Amino acid sequence: MRARGHLRYLFLACSAAVALGGCTGGGMQDLQAYVQQVKSRPTAPIQPIPEIHQIETFTYVAGDRRDPFSPVVGAQEQAQQPKSSGPHPDFLRPKEELEQFPLDSLRMVGTLERQHVLWALVRSKDRVIHRVKAGNYLGQNNGQISRITENKIELTEIVPDGQGGYRERQASLELTE
Repeated sequence: MRARGHLRYLFLACSAAVALGGCTGGGMQDLQAYVQQVKSRPTAPIQPIPEIHQIETFTYVAGDRRDPFSPVVGAQEQAQQPKSSGPHPDFLRPKEELEQFPLDSLRMVGTLERQHVLWALVRSKDRVIHRVKAGNYLGQNNGQISRITENKIELTEIVPDGQGGYRERQASLELTE
């Protein structure tokens, strides 16, 4: 056993000597030759800086022009006003949260009655449950809830008729869970 221990130490000592032998300074000549070769290469010409074109300036004189930093009030609403006297969406009404989702991505998941008012529970595609009642709006077609039953939400949507006006359309969400 003792001989085996000596052999092990002898092997480790030889391995260390071989490993340290590679760290000597004798192998630097090829590195220095490579550095000299890279330094002696011809340099590539530097591209000239691109010419900067002068942009025409504009001096704003208020006169009869509107203030460029104030929002345009009424222009968007006027452009969206219907051309006919039939039903039309109220573009000035603030949008409710469930109006950002298409109606087919909303799911009725239940009802809740509080203080004699029947509320519907609607799950949006981001998996959040919302509580709505008659009069609230759903979907992207100005759909106003007209009636809620135990298993259905009935609503009236106002959709473009393709001729510059709007028409009413009945839609519903049924209980799915």
